[in-house]
Amino acid sequence: MADGGGRHSRHAAVRRRSRVWPILLSLALVAAAVGGGLYLHHSSQHADDAVGTGPSTPAVDLAARSAAVTKVLQRRSQAVLTGNEQEFVADVDPTDTKLVARQRTLFANLRQFGFAKLAYQQLAQQYDDTIAQKYGPSTYLVAVAMEYQLRGIDLVPVRAMLGYTFSRRANGSWLLVSDSDLDKRLPRGSHEEAWDFGLVLVKRAPRVLVVVEQGQDALANRFVTMSQNAVQAVSKNWPGGWNGSGVVVALDDKVVRGADYSQPKNAEDALAMATFVYRTLPGEVTGEGERADSYVVVNPNNRGKVDTRILAHEFTHVATAPYGPYAPRWLVEGAATYIEFLNMPGQKDLAIGQYRLDVRTKYLAKATALPADATFFDQAVSSYPLSWLALDYLFTRFGGTEVGTLYRELASLGVTQKDRDRIMLEHLGMTEAGLFRALKAAAAA
Repeated sequence: MADGGGRHSRHAAVRRRSRVWPILLSLALVAAAVGGGLYLHHSSQHADDAVGTGPSTPAVDLAARSAAVTKVLQRRSQAVLTGNEQEFVADVDPTDTKLVARQRTLFANLRQFGFAKLAYQQLAQQYDDTIAQKYGPSTYLVAVAMEYQLRGIDLVPVRAMLGYTFSRRANGSWLLVSDSDLDKRLPRGSHEEAWDFGLVLVKRAPRVLVVVEQGQDALANRFVTMSQNAVQAVSKNWPGGWNGSGVVVALDDKVVRGADYSQPKNAEDALAMATFVYRTLPGEVTGEGERADSYVVVNPNNRGKVDTRILAHEFTHVATAPYGPYAPRWLVEGAATYIEFLNMPGQKDLAIGQYRLDVRTKYLAKATALPADATFFDQAVSSYPLSWLALDYLFTRFGGTEVGTLYRELASLGVTQKDRDRIMLEHLGMTEAGLFRALKAAAAA
């Protein structure tokens, strides 16, 4: 998604959406909130107490520590790839039975995903006196990048973020003593992955991966079928085609990746959210991070309302996520809704002609401009239909190839309104204001 901001802008979630057709009542969110940079500093409550290697701290050979922890991380990634659980937990504090149990659950989850690539990389050391006092003077609190590629799913390697706390053993080796001390400092949307919760069930099909709670086989099968049909629909209908994959996370947890269904409006209204997957993490190269893809996270309160069309809407966001963050909201949501409403497997064809008339009568007649980014979600009841109408017009008049090219350029280069107007004029011969006038003229005709 995009809000048109600069490098360090925050990306807000789509709050609410309601359709005019009762048979299609839904809300689809596209979001991944990213906060702060990659290099995480002192938490506010401990900022004054944060310490480095002060006089009371035993001397640490930093190069030796880095090499030793790197070996631990390498053993863990290799253990997942080869299926060696004992090796995965070999460097975990054996006296912390809860931590060991969590790590065994994590291992069991990771093994189901089918990684073509998996590696962990140390990033920046963090400092927190409270944690150092808990684990001792050799405490090493570090942000870690998890680089991975799901076989048959991710087109390129992607990165997530986590935090580990290590402590030095008497024999000089390093032991993992916590995997959660940094959780509250990590950028939103770049951690809390589907494998980080309780035991899960992963089911696959060509270009589809679905994650549910362990034991929910029927739910997984339903989502696999819907996802396959939705992937087929987007691949067929998106300009230039789409060769990506659909990942659907439908867990009981309300906060997964960039999706937060603990928020009242999201919990009540939202059905699903496409959350960004990063090629580079937020703050690593750009403030927002460089997007590679998106995974769809379903609202646990509304799983029964999700259908193939809603997944096709979300997978359209997945297909366009790599283009960039700057496309206007009416284009982002209008394109996804346009694809959603097309004919597709397993879904009844829709009365598009009648819907077009309804939108013109109920919403366009009262509007004075295309939906604005700043108020899009506050006025979602009208914003979504008007955005669909704009894309319906563009696809009909200019064709899919031109619409796809326009989307790519606006998403990558449409930082300011001046940029958007220039790009629109180059491709369509009209600005956003001109497009709105064209919609009015078409309705009048």
